[in-house]
Amino acid sequence: MTTGRLSVISALIVSVGVAIGCGPSGAPGGQTVAGPAPAPVFAAATRPDTIQLVADPSSVPAFSMQALDGQTITSDDLRGKVTLVNFWATWCGPCRAEIPDLIRLQARYPDHLQVIGVSTDEGPVEKVEAFAAEFGINYPIVMDTPELNRAFPGVMALPTSFIVDPDGRVVQTHVGLINAGVLEQETRFLANIDPTISVNLVEANQHGLLVNAAHATEIPGLDLTVLTPEQRTTALQQLNQEGCTCGCKLTLAQCRINDSSCGFSLPLAEQLVARIVGNGA
Repeated sequence: MTTGRLSVISALIVSVGVAIGCGPSGAPGGQTVAGPAPAPVFAAATRPDTIQLVADPSSVPAFSMQALDGQTITSDDLRGKVTLVNFWATWCGPCRAEIPDLIRLQARYPDHLQVIGVSTDEGPVEKVEAFAAEFGINYPIVMDTPELNRAFPGVMALPTSFIVDPDGRVVQTHVGLINAGVLEQETRFLANIDPTISVNLVEANQHGLLVNAAHATEIPGLDLTVLTPEQRTTALQQLNQEGCTCGCKLTLAQCRINDSSCGFSLPLAEQLVARIVGNGA
């Protein structure tokens, strides 16, 4: 993994601003929110001087979701703010541990940050509603859907949090319980509250690989040379539509790209290619 450290404010403005589109947040179109900048909510000792963001962030596909209170939220509604999309479950211990910190962040940065909680619970919605009321969650809670899985693929552990910049691009992904001070620093930098924060630009972007699987021309472990150009196009389309059965919630193409050692996706992909060859599609 290669990183490029940017510690000078001018370098941050030129390099990071161009690379990931970090514009002022709080209103669409890069308008600056009026009023004084919020003071940090977490102690300085918990907030690192340097954060990591991906150098080549991927845009989040357009999506729509309905919160438990009936509110419809679209990807366009989130433009102009930093968005923290948090996949969680009521039964997940680390998820429960970090929720109070997410509540505090949402309360401190209402004009700069929007937290979205995506519940992966498979039980009654009423259980999630009761949990949210008990914890006093002050940000929208939505239930997990196939559409959200396509927009934010690769959730294989809970909690998983995606950090989306004001221009709608995933600039960081956190798997597992994360220090809330890191989340606050990411928010403060991306919202242009504290441009003195240093950034390591990380080239690897697994989320981008999964999102861009639809544009892949090669699938790890799969021989597509036996196909005609038309069959190859058909195969790639179907590999990005059919889901893997290993439990990863990914398409066959995404699973192969994410884990080429998966024992489920390769046989399924090979069967798909064989069908296309046999049908002469």
